[in-house]
Amino acid sequence: MSGYPEWDEFRNSHFVRHKFYPRLAEDMPTFLGVPQAHSPADLKGVDVAIIGAPFAAGWGTQYAGVDKSQWLAGPKRVRQQSIRYGTYVQDFDIDLTEVLKIVDYGDADIPAEASIVATPANILAAQAAVEKKVGEVLDAGAVPIVIGQNSPCGSYAIAKAIAERAAGKVGVVSLDTHWDAAPLDRASMDPLIAGAASWKHKLYEWHSNLSIPHLVEIGERGMLEDKNVVRRFVREGAHFVPMWKVRSELGIEGLCKLLDRAYDGTSDLYAHFDMDVLGGAGPTGGDILGELAEPIGMSDYEVIRIAHELGLRGLSGLSFICIPPGSPIIYRVIVYVITYLLAGLAKRRIKGDGLRQSPKTA
Repeated sequence: MSGYPEWDEFRNSHFVRHKFYPRLAEDMPTFLGVPQAHSPADLKGVDVAIIGAPFAAGWGTQYAGVDKSQWLAGPKRVRQQSIRYGTYVQDFDIDLTEVLKIVDYGDADIPAEASIVATPANILAAQAAVEKKVGEVLDAGAVPIVIGQNSPCGSYAIAKAIAERAAGKVGVVSLDTHWDAAPLDRASMDPLIAGAASWKHKLYEWHSNLSIPHLVEIGERGMLEDKNVVRRFVREGAHFVPMWKVRSELGIEGLCKLLDRAYDGTSDLYAHFDMDVLGGAGPTGGDILGELAEPIGMSDYEVIRIAHELGLRGLSGLSFICIPPGSPIIYRVIVYVITYLLAGLAKRRIKGDGLRQSPKTA
């Protein structure tokens, strides 16, 4: 995991050295070089706000066999890699900033101790910091995109903020290798924590305007899950799309059509991308994920395409966890996921549609 370049090397690299850009810190540019929003007042008229949520779950200095410093660097490194690029997406002949007002709202004020000393109080403080920042973006009428790493800060905190403000039902599109739907978080063993193993269970337990029939769950496979958890969600109406079904039956076009199930009868859509869904099928080796790597992963194109399709349909928020650590190309995948989602939102804006309201598209 030591192959990621130091800042001086990166900022003097071929695609970066001639550029000027705002910075959140000496070694952290804003995402795509967009302006920084410093306070809620700066969110007026904004369409999309990028937020970092550097949080690693559990006690100690490792997560899933990988040093936590690698996980915590994810939001910064995604921003670093983003600065290679401009806001013009040639695939669609769209300059994002000509259509959307995009800002970088910095990182949530997560206590550093929370990523090492995993007391319930520390975890809840970290979650609250993300909720606050996401809530400010939602209250301004903008779409938050949260670059996180672990639950609850990169998942439940965003869904909770959306659910509390939604006018009606909230649909969920979730990409993941694991269901994360156990009744109790294994790391904390505390029923008040929507942690890595339990955040999805807690989401439906605690928020009545989220219902399992509005969940499209994509990407799980293999032999790790509790059959009672999977069977419960399927029995209660979840639209479960394991990778076997994607590969053997649906393909990417059929998969994209199924996204509409999360939009039917809902006023808002929360998108959750757990990037361990890549497994070993992305542009780098699966072992980069440590213990989280599993075969039959989604490809980078499939994840990016789904993000674009969600942008075309509109959404209330997107967040990431488990961004595979250490590889520049993997961080670039996240940049593409966000950018191609933004391109979908820009297409909606050009058509005169809203960004956060989510009617089913024809």
